[in-house]
Amino acid sequence: MKEYPSIEGPNGDFGKPCIAFYKYDGSNLRFEWSPKKGWNKFGTRTRLFDKSDPVFGSAVDLFMATQAEGIERVIRDTKEFRNNERVTAYCEFFGPKSFAGIHDLEIPNEPMELVLFDINLHKKGILGPREFVNHFGHLKTAQVVYEGNFNQTLIDAVRNRTLPVWEGVIAKGGSGHDLWMRKIKSNDYLDKLRAVFAGEWERYA
Repeated sequence: MKEYPSIEGPNGDFGKPCIAFYKYDGSNLRFEWSPKKGWNKFGTRTRLFDKSDPVFGSAVDLFMATQAEGIERVIRDTKEFRNNERVTAYCEFFGPKSFAGIHDLEIPNEPMELVLFDINLHKKGILGPREFVNHFGHLKTAQVVYEGNFNQTLIDAVRNRTLPVWEGVIAKGGSGHDLWMRKIKSNDYLDKLRAVFAGEWERYA
């Protein structure tokens, strides 16, 4: 199953048109679909899991209840998607007490959420941001918080939280093999990482 790529910080791609998406503070999970098997593989960014997993097992039923049908409908109704051998959906898994990929799953009446933020087509790669929004934006997807050029004004707005974000944003531009992505974190979020994780905070940034 296709692993999600690492995303570099805001040190390049200046001046390029982009769409910036709200970055949710949770865990990056992936769900694989095929025409014959349907949704049949589930994983974190680095490993597979099933319903028995103590942390992520609940995400399987949550995905099937909230995301699977809508995503599959788009795949089957879109000519350039429907005959793809494998499709991977990437979602952020988080709850009210999630922080830096750590989750408190024992809070009563506070369900976890799954927000779709990317789709990968086998051998074609991750959809460009405009194509993603056009095809999947009607589902529960990452919120678009900015459209325009990738520049210092955007970086400063995220860092100072004059944009309505907490952790930050993922800015994306281009499509196909020319797709690029940059992450920007807010100063407040980075300060909390330093306070919670001290000398290890950069591992979570």
